[in-house]
Amino acid sequence: MQQIRFPQNEFQSFEAPMRAEVDIRGLEVVQGKVPEHLDGGFYRLLGDRQWPSFTENDIFLLNEDGMASCLRISNGRVDFRTRYVRTPRFVAEEQAGRALFGAYRNPFTDNPSVQGVRRGTANVTMLSHAGKFFALKEDSPPVEMDPFTLETIGEYTFGGDFTSEACTAHPKIDPRTGELVFFGYCAKGPATKDIAYYEADRNGKIIHETWFEAPYTCMVHDIMVTQNYVVFPITPLRHEYEWLEKREPAFKYDTSEQVHLGVLPRKGTANQIRWFVGPNQCHGHTVGAYDDGRYIYADNTLSVRSFFPFFPNADGSPFDPEDTKPYMKRWVIDMGSEGDTFTERQLLQYPCELPRIDTRFETQPYSFCALNLLDVPGQDRVGGGWQWIATMDVTGKKPTRIRYAGDNCSISEPQFVPAHDGAAEGEGYVLVVVGRHDEMRSEFLILDAQNIDGPPIATVALPMRVRSTGHGFWYGKRQLMGETHLLGAN
Repeated sequence: MQQIRFPQNEFQSFEAPMRAEVDIRGLEVVQGKVPEHLDGGFYRLLGDRQWPSFTENDIFLLNEDGMASCLRISNGRVDFRTRYVRTPRFVAEEQAGRALFGAYRNPFTDNPSVQGVRRGTANVTMLSHAGKFFALKEDSPPVEMDPFTLETIGEYTFGGDFTSEACTAHPKIDPRTGELVFFGYCAKGPATKDIAYYEADRNGKIIHETWFEAPYTCMVHDIMVTQNYVVFPITPLRHEYEWLEKREPAFKYDTSEQVHLGVLPRKGTANQIRWFVGPNQCHGHTVGAYDDGRYIYADNTLSVRSFFPFFPNADGSPFDPEDTKPYMKRWVIDMGSEGDTFTERQLLQYPCELPRIDTRFETQPYSFCALNLLDVPGQDRVGGGWQWIATMDVTGKKPTRIRYAGDNCSISEPQFVPAHDGAAEGEGYVLVVVGRHDEMRSEFLILDAQNIDGPPIATVALPMRVRSTGHGFWYGKRQLMGETHLLGAN
């Protein structure tokens, strides 16, 4: 009989696999009061393996089964629910009672019995658009789910109009039109240069599709979208087919390659793309982006090398934690020039990641941003992970406010929620889940977005630990029902 044993690595103790689907009605509010007009869900997509991997040194952070979670808020009450995303991969392994898929993004390492079965784990983030709800992972098409029960409906291809092999986990919704702007890289399969760019209207129908090739194969995790342009960051976290064949890591960082920014007009065609080049660096996530007709302003988190230690440097040089620290920078692209370069400047002195803006200002000039900090000069960090959360004004007109969540804790990606439909930018709440590692439990904080360093509006206790995750989204009930495309409190 097979013995179930997970490897003793860094994903133990607080970060050990949960392997449990839970329903908890009426979480305890241990401090403050949950605003009664909030009506919606704070959705987070976790990685949580149902079976231990059979590959050596597997990437547990990225190569785990997707577990959808929802903190459902209504009438001042908070319920908690988790469900596995029942992808083709999950179902195949569930039926077999063991892992069948091998190393991250490498089909050559799979059990022969699952050849041709979709490998995606649907474990990055959730999307609500046009009354439909999806779990996303950038190597596969979206997986539709029920936003209230979290039951899996199945793979979604927009009525057959989505033909890419992959879909980004970071699409953007244009708040002016309700259009969904999204793409897939490696769109024709692993380690292919093809990128497929799509726009869907506010009713969820694809209205535009364009395919083009990147200068080289790499991870394209996020994009920048303005009212007139889409910017595709091609940064050298390379992805080569020969590495897959040799059973080497699917991604390696190439220190010799330049950054290429592909700028395409919204609803443009491949022959309209312009390429701009800049110095070597690794792209993390988009903060926000906008244009003024000539200049594109694109804010991002960027590091000297890949943030992930399990993606080695292609030249064999050792992993240096200092080089992996991401900083927020602004790229400025002059579309009126005949040149092929861009400029950049740093916006925040602290290493930071997981930035979130008031998405009512997506594609437009903006100022408010909530994000996590890795280090704060003069303050000691006890334990690993992101332990500070901050709000900042990217224009520099307001001071950055910082909250220390505590020793030996981990903070999830923050989410901004406007106080009401007519709220000013940044007026509202910041939602965040904090893992208390010493106590083996988690808590849900509702913070005042304008006073993030003040007392929480509410602290909600989870009577269990909830594993760390990269991304989370708040969706009001009206948005979940397809009644609006705008971020709202309800």
